[in-house]
Amino acid sequence: SMSWSPHHKKDIEEEKELEKHNKEDCCSRKKAFQITKSFIPILEWLPNYRVKEWLISDIISGISTGLVATLQGLAYALLVAVPVGYGLYSAFFPILTYFFLGTSRHISVGPFPVVSLMVGSVVLSMAPDENFLLVSSNTTGLNKTLIDTESRDAQRVLIASTVTFLVGIIQLVLGALQIGFIVRYLADPLVGGFTTAAAFQVFVSQLKIVLNVSTKNYNGILSIIYTLIEIFERIGTTNIADLVAGLLTIVVCMAVKEINDRFKHKIPIPIPIEVIVTIVATGISYGADLEKKYNAGIVKNIPRGFLPPVPPVVSMFSQMAAAAFSIAVVAYAIAVSVGKVYATKYDYAIDGNQEFIAFGISNVFSGAFSCFVATTALSRTAVQESTGGKTQVAGLISAGIVMIAIVALGKLLEPLQKSVLAAVVIANLKGMFMQVCDVPRLWRQNKVDAMIWVFTCVASIILGLDLGLLAGLVFGLLTVVVRVQFPSWGGLGNVPGTDLYRNVKEYKNVVEPQGVKILQFSSPIFYANIDGLKSSLKSTVGFDAVRVYNKRLKALRKIQKLIKKGKLKATKNGIISDSGVANEAFEPDEDPEESEDLEIPTREIEIQVDWNSELPVKVNVPKVPIHSLIFDFGAVSFLDVVAVRSIRTIVKEFERIDVRVYFASHQDSIVTKLEQCAFFDDNIRKDIFFLTVHDAVLHIKSQIMYKDIQDPIFEKISLMQESKEPIEFTETSRPEDELDVQEEVCQCI
Repeated sequence: SMSWSPHHKKDIEEEKELEKHNKEDCCSRKKAFQITKSFIPILEWLPNYRVKEWLISDIISGISTGLVATLQGLAYALLVAVPVGYGLYSAFFPILTYFFLGTSRHISVGPFPVVSLMVGSVVLSMAPDENFLLVSSNTTGLNKTLIDTESRDAQRVLIASTVTFLVGIIQLVLGALQIGFIVRYLADPLVGGFTTAAAFQVFVSQLKIVLNVSTKNYNGILSIIYTLIEIFERIGTTNIADLVAGLLTIVVCMAVKEINDRFKHKIPIPIPIEVIVTIVATGISYGADLEKKYNAGIVKNIPRGFLPPVPPVVSMFSQMAAAAFSIAVVAYAIAVSVGKVYATKYDYAIDGNQEFIAFGISNVFSGAFSCFVATTALSRTAVQESTGGKTQVAGLISAGIVMIAIVALGKLLEPLQKSVLAAVVIANLKGMFMQVCDVPRLWRQNKVDAMIWVFTCVASIILGLDLGLLAGLVFGLLTVVVRVQFPSWGGLGNVPGTDLYRNVKEYKNVVEPQGVKILQFSSPIFYANIDGLKSSLKSTVGFDAVRVYNKRLKALRKIQKLIKKGKLKATKNGIISDSGVANEAFEPDEDPEESEDLEIPTREIEIQVDWNSELPVKVNVPKVPIHSLIFDFGAVSFLDVVAVRSIRTIVKEFERIDVRVYFASHQDSIVTKLEQCAFFDDNIRKDIFFLTVHDAVLHIKSQIMYKDIQDPIFEKISLMQESKEPIEFTETSRPEDELDVQEEVCQCI
């Protein structure tokens, strides 16, 4: 009976015809407008803007976000190692383009510590202080090395804006190629470990500014450790005025942020503590003249107004391409993950590919205006949302506030101590550091995820952020490979009275059918886990088919020798030993075969012996308690060439020792694949495939009922006695069908 019948697949041609008609019906002008709207989302939301309801709250939100953005812009510029004023540009330009192109209504576009630090590492590696030394001879004759800070800073700004430009191009290309899915590979544990490591790096880089200790700018592997060591070596040169200001700022900011969090329902808008602290600190610094009296490190000069656009230096692209790619992906991932949180909260959708394009154009545009890479900052976005921001208009207004700071307030901020800015950055890291608390929870829920988290975190601290991210990605993908390489498997048994089959080890009352083993393998089968399949098969059935076959041949060989010598006789009931003669066949069972036995030409004659009864020769033949083996392929999603070949070999090995192999609950695609790879032949036909395990079991039972009970063993043995020339049996050390592998592969390709 044929157990497997393909049903008719749907007619694809009919569907295509239908689609064509629908397309023609569709009005093309409407379509064009839809496409335009998807590229320029402002056309979608601006016409629906509710002025009365939203405008006031957007303005309030924009003003408070603008003040925070001004500050964070200044602070994050310290991370990029460019003059502080350039942070203001980075808080202004990207918003202008994102306003038109972005799909998230709540994110506040601009600098973010992690991304700023990644840009900073490129800047420091390409323009270290050592490249800008001036030797000036004093009157006393001592040579003193000075750094030409002006040309150094100009070069650094140029590098930062070139990186930004390149990041923009990469994001645009990824967006155009619709690669928004790339972010799926940045799993939550990976991002968690990465941002925690980044927070640590940011903390160390800001620590030296709070202490006002000068260190070399280390770069690359272990740079963070070297920086820490040097900070502690030079801790004696700490500037006390800066340290006090920094510590006060950290304590006050953290305390007030805590209050904001605790009483968020009672306070109408969160206290903009960073802004207040900065104004107070600037006032104190100016009044007490900290720079002159205590040599405090202050912001010093903020450029007034805007700079003309500068083209990027294309010749630098090759040096920064790898870093730019990781910055592009990280910047995008951070923005989209923050955007998604608010999109879910307010029930609207974010378009991943459009975000890529929006950030790409923003970065290309702001790269021309001496900015560094923009994404979004969690803390700033939280301010924008919690102060009542409803749409991107709030972002535009915050850009307006930053513009006022650039044009008018720049001079007023010049006495501000850098350590206060650094302290503002450190105070904002609390959320990122708190992620460490996720690890124990992750470990309880899923150990692999916890390992990814810890690995990415450690790698990013040791190798630097870009290599660390790559290492974490590779590690994450490896864990998937390893999970597939060691999939779950188990023998199945029948739940009595039903057609259900469940794992024998996990369920109490399941019964394995008589003489049938059922192996369930839960994973695609491919070159990496073939050995897993073979070993799970061995432990399920309890013997090794090849070994059984070889042992049987050995036993046959000995029986035949004894028959030749007349020491064994074959009767109707099988073989009996001559009682008068001591049975010489009882010799120790050595596995290394005697050499003369192996040199006999290959000529097999099948001789049936009841292998499960006592044999008159002392060869240890493993018992084969089963007559059928069923593979449950319900969870196998694909096979490769190696798998098909191995499964074919397994089938043949079991057939040789009289165990029939069946396949159940497979997917259609698997049979197609087997056909392509020349799996079927005269012996292996499609009637060994069944829709369910139960079907296969029922088929086996019916086969056994009809089977002829009489086994023609003695005929075979009398044939042995009569034949004058010795009949020899050869062992197979390797599967016999590996010879026609070549043609199989050809057909499969």
